[in-house]
Amino acid sequence: MAKGSQGRKDHSKVKIGLVMVLFSLALAGLWVRAGWVQLHDGTALLTQASKQSLAAEFEYGERGRIFDRNGQMLATSVEAKSVYACPYEIKNADVAADTLSRALKVSRSKLYRRLASKKKFVWIKRQVTDREALAVTGADLPGVRLVSEFSRIYPNGHLAGQTLGFVNIDGRGLEGIERIYDERMKPGKAQFVVQRDAKGARLYLDAQGREMDINGLDVRLTIDTHIQHAAEQALAKSIAKYEARAGIVLVVDVDSGDILAMANQPFFNPNAVKRSNAGQRRLRALTDVYEPGSTMKPFLFAAALEEEVIEPDTLIDCENGRWRVARKTIRDTHPAKWLPAHKVMRYSSNIGCAKIGMDLGSGVYYDYLTKLGFGEKTRIGLPGESGGILMPPGKWTSVDLAAISFGQGIGTTALQMAKAFLCLANGGVTKELNLVQLPETERKNASVQVFSQKTADTVLSMMKDVVHEDGTGRSARIKGITMAGKTGTAQKAAKGGYGKEYMSSFVALVPAEDPELLVITMIDEPQKANYGSMVAAPVCREITVRTLAYYGKLSETLDTVVAENISVDELAEAPLAGALSAPAAASVSAKVPNVKGLPVRRVLEMLTKKGIVPVLKGQGMTVKGQKPDPGQPWPEDDTKEGTDDVFVLWLS
Repeated sequence: MAKGSQGRKDHSKVKIGLVMVLFSLALAGLWVRAGWVQLHDGTALLTQASKQSLAAEFEYGERGRIFDRNGQMLATSVEAKSVYACPYEIKNADVAADTLSRALKVSRSKLYRRLASKKKFVWIKRQVTDREALAVTGADLPGVRLVSEFSRIYPNGHLAGQTLGFVNIDGRGLEGIERIYDERMKPGKAQFVVQRDAKGARLYLDAQGREMDINGLDVRLTIDTHIQHAAEQALAKSIAKYEARAGIVLVVDVDSGDILAMANQPFFNPNAVKRSNAGQRRLRALTDVYEPGSTMKPFLFAAALEEEVIEPDTLIDCENGRWRVARKTIRDTHPAKWLPAHKVMRYSSNIGCAKIGMDLGSGVYYDYLTKLGFGEKTRIGLPGESGGILMPPGKWTSVDLAAISFGQGIGTTALQMAKAFLCLANGGVTKELNLVQLPETERKNASVQVFSQKTADTVLSMMKDVVHEDGTGRSARIKGITMAGKTGTAQKAAKGGYGKEYMSSFVALVPAEDPELLVITMIDEPQKANYGSMVAAPVCREITVRTLAYYGKLSETLDTVVAENISVDELAEAPLAGALSAPAAASVSAKVPNVKGLPVRRVLEMLTKKGIVPVLKGQGMTVKGQKPDPGQPWPEDDTKEGTDDVFVLWLS
C-alpha cells in the first residue's frame, strides 16, 4: 500500500494552475467586454438610458395682450391645461384609452388610434377643465402628461369684437387686430429636459438652453372702452327700435385722427366664435360699401366754393321739388323754388346739388373726391378693407354726375367718410385715421391741402345751420353745444334699379367752429322710418352727449341729459378738465377689496385703473379666488423686476 501511494503523482499544482488560468481568462474577457461596451457601445447605450430616464417637455408663453388707449384690457390669455401623450412610452394603449375616455369624455376609439400610433407626440385634448386635469393626474398613466397652455379670453364680451378679431385653438390670429399683429403677440415655446425615476417622478429640471422670455408683446389701440360702450349701446337701441338690419358708428378725435370707437352691429363676441357667423364677424365700417346719400353733399359744396362756382348766397332754382335729367326725374323731400346755396345744404335739396354738380363738372369733382380718399383704401391696416366704388369721370353720364352730386352712384365705406370729414374738420387738410398706438407705425406724411381754411369754415357754418336753424338735423341739437351736422337718407340699389330699402345716416362735428370730435352713424335698412334725421341723428346726439360728459365738457347741459333718462353717473364716470385727454383713474380704497364672485371684466377694469395687470389662471368669466386676500395692502408696482404674479385671479 505504501508503495502504491508513493507511486502516485501530485496533480494539485496543475489543477490550481488551470483554475487560475481559467479565472484569468474570464477576468480578461470581462475586461475586454467592459472595454468594448465602454468604448464601442457606450454612446448608443447612453442614448437608450436617456430615453428611459429623461423626457423632453415644453411650455408655451403667454400671447401678448390688447389694451385700449387708457390701459383697459381688451384681450388677454388665461392659463389652461392640455393633455398630450408620448405613444412610445405607453405600455398598454387599451387601458390608457379606457381611462382617458372616461376622464375626458372623448371617444375611446379615437384615443386608442392616437395612443397606439408610432408618433413621438400626440394631443389628447386641448384646454381641459380643472376637474379633467385632476382626473388625468390621478390616473398616473405612463406617457400621458399635462402641459400648461394659454386660452384667449375677451373680458368685455362683444365690445369692439370685430375690431379685435379672434384666434384659433393654437393661438394664431385669424381676424382683426389678432391677425394683423399675430407675429408681434405670438408667444414663444420653451423646451427643457426632465429626469424621472422608475416610477416617473420628476428628479430635477435642467434649465440649460431654456428660453427666458417666451411671452408675446402687447398691442395698445386708440379705442376708448367707455366711448366704445356708449356707441354700441346707442346703436343697439336704435336698431332695435327701428328693426334695422345692421349699423355702424365711428367716433374720431379730430386733433390726432385717433378712432375712439368703431361699433358694428350685429355684435360679435370673440369668446364664442363657434356660435357666430360670417355676417356677425364682419367689420362693416371697412368692408361694407354703401351709397352715402346726402352726407356727401358737404364735399360737393366745398369743391364748388373752392372753384368759385358758387358763393353761399348764390341763388339756385330747385324746380319746386321735381326736375328731369335725361329721362330721369330727381325729386326733393322739401320742395322749393329759388334757394340760396347755403339753404340748399340746410334743406338737403337733391335738385340744387345736381345743378351745382353740373356747373362744377365731372372731371373737377372727381379730382376732389380722389384727393379726399374716395375710391381707395384708407390704409388703416386691418384685413378685408374695401376701396369703395368711384367710376372714372370719362364714364360719367349727365345722370351719373347729377346722382353723384347728391351721394348716389358712388360707393363708400364708413372709414372713407370719416377720413373725408376729418379733412373738413382739419381746415381742409387731409389727415390719416389711426387705430393702433402701440406699436407705432411709420406712415408717410401725405397730408394734402384739398380746401382752403376759408372754404372749410364756410362749409362747417352751413352744416351748423343744418342742426341749429330749421334744417334736417334739428333732432341732434345739444343745449349749450354747437354742432355741424348733415343727414343722409340714401335709397339702396336693388336688382333693376333702386329698391325700397334705405341707408339712414348722420354726421356730427363738435363743436362746429373748431371741431374736436367727429361722430358718424349709419343705420342699414330701418323699417319703421328711414329718414336720417329720425333714425340716425338721435344716435349721434346720444353718443356725443355721453362722450362730452365723459370728458367733462357738458356743464349746464347735464339737466337735459337727465331729462332723457341717461344716467349722469354713466355719462361722467371720469370727467376731465382737458378736452379729449385720457381720463383720470378712479379712486380706489387703501386695501385690496374682495372680488370673488364678480365678473372678470369688472375686476380687470378696477385693477387696471389702479395700474395693476393681474395674472389670470383657469377658465371662465367669474373670479373664484384672488391673491392677495381681501383686506391686504395693495401690492407694490408689478412692473418692477422680480414682482411676477403680484396679483393673481383664479377664474371659473
